[in-house]
Amino acid sequence: MQFSVWPSYDRSWSETLALATWAEGAGFDSFWYADHMMADRADGTPDPGDAYDCWSVLAGIGALVPRLRLVSMVSPVTIHHPVLLAKRATTVDHISGGRAVLGLGAGWQVNEHSAYGFDLPGPHRSEPLRRRRSRSSTACSAARVDFHGHTYRLTDAPLSPKPVNGTLPILVGTGSPRMLRLTARWAEEWNTWGDPDEVARRTERFTAACESVGREPGELRRSAQAMVFFTPTQAARDAVQAHVVPDRSLVGGAQELVDQLARYEELGVHEFAIADFTLGESPEERRDTYAALHADVLSAFR
Repeated sequence: MQFSVWPSYDRSWSETLALATWAEGAGFDSFWYADHMMADRADGTPDPGDAYDCWSVLAGIGALVPRLRLVSMVSPVTIHHPVLLAKRATTVDHISGGRAVLGLGAGWQVNEHSAYGFDLPGPHRSEPLRRRRSRSSTACSAARVDFHGHTYRLTDAPLSPKPVNGTLPILVGTGSPRMLRLTARWAEEWNTWGDPDEVARRTERFTAACESVGREPGELRRSAQAMVFFTPTQAARDAVQAHVVPDRSLVGGAQELVDQLARYEELGVHEFAIADFTLGESPEERRDTYAALHADVLSAFR
């Protein structure tokens, strides 16, 4: 199983670049970055904190760090014009020598949509994803595009250059049955949140979705993530209990985390992302925790 680093979008550029550079040298496989314009708030009000642009950061990492796969997690189709998104992703692909992955999602975060005036569809958010995934994917592969829809009109639109390897891998992050069917039909990679038990439940739904559209589940790459709390002592475990989210967290010392990660591997997960927002309050703490995880946990899978 492969592993990726996932710095929060409010980290300074210097910390983000330093983490990516260290991760490449340590043998991590990918660099993930969330595509959000602000932090979420339960009451839907705007958050004034820092939030760096996903595709600008991926371009910078692609230029300065020569090996890591670069993944947007995930770009909301409610916010991005499909051609502009395809152009950004293809540019990052060329800057990085063919390492970009276009992660797409239906959009869900209320405060960023309301603050910046983006429409957030209701229960059937998968329909805009279906249409815009098609447009973004076409823009990444076709020489010219014609499309006249309710939201976008493209008329003999030239779209060059093409991705380095001809097409960009499309990743869709989801766990809902309707979105899983779209993922099974169109994507190259499926991503989902959850601890091993939750991912097992979602994997059953994913397998059923693939069967419903006549696609072999093994054709899609799979990735997952959960909040990781590395607690080598009882005191450390006690300190994080208030922050543990059921069904979305891994908690334990080295061997406990090895055992939990091994379950993902048994479920067919190819890559696990480790987000940094549970790893410490300062850049030094977060880097030390990443290093300890790498030495004491992830090394068991190499």
